[in-house]
Amino acid sequence: MKKLPYKLRRSGSLEQWIISMANFNSQKLHVQFSDGMQDPSRFLPRCYTLTHSDRTGDLFLTVAPAYDRGQISGWYTKLMRDEVVGEWQVGDSPSLHLHCHVSGGLVLGSARWRDAIFRQHLPLVLDAVCYGDRDYLSANPALYAAAILVHFHAKQATLNRVEQWGLVWNHLTA
Repeated sequence: MKKLPYKLRRSGSLEQWIISMANFNSQKLHVQFSDGMQDPSRFLPRCYTLTHSDRTGDLFLTVAPAYDRGQISGWYTKLMRDEVVGEWQVGDSPSLHLHCHVSGGLVLGSARWRDAIFRQHLPLVLDAVCYGDRDYLSANPALYAAAILVHFHAKQATLNRVEQWGLVWNHLTA
């Protein structure tokens, strides 16, 4: 069993520690823009790759014209498959599509457990992506009303689905 941080051992508040990991903290988000993606006029393609450190709780977001394969190619990430990738798509109206790998291939944990973990952390993920690219969203306010569609990829039909998780403006943090 992992040893809890000193402050937590002293305070004895496991619930408090879990809650702090679930809430978005912008100081724990590290954003990297590549290939001129800080330019708010550059729209498509616009892709996001989000990973995290289990040890520190830090989040790492890359905004690029394609997924950052280097960010998700390490052996630990390949085993855990807990990254979230996403991209903007334009059809009748723009929408943000995020993808979560629930099952298939070599992954740690059962599909139901992984599905529950993704769902538990998805509000944090959505807040991180929207906050990380907030300057772009501010320059393109029409995107505030864009739907967020989450693709849960799984071998099991009951877990393999696409769900709407609100609108971008629901996840803009102060």
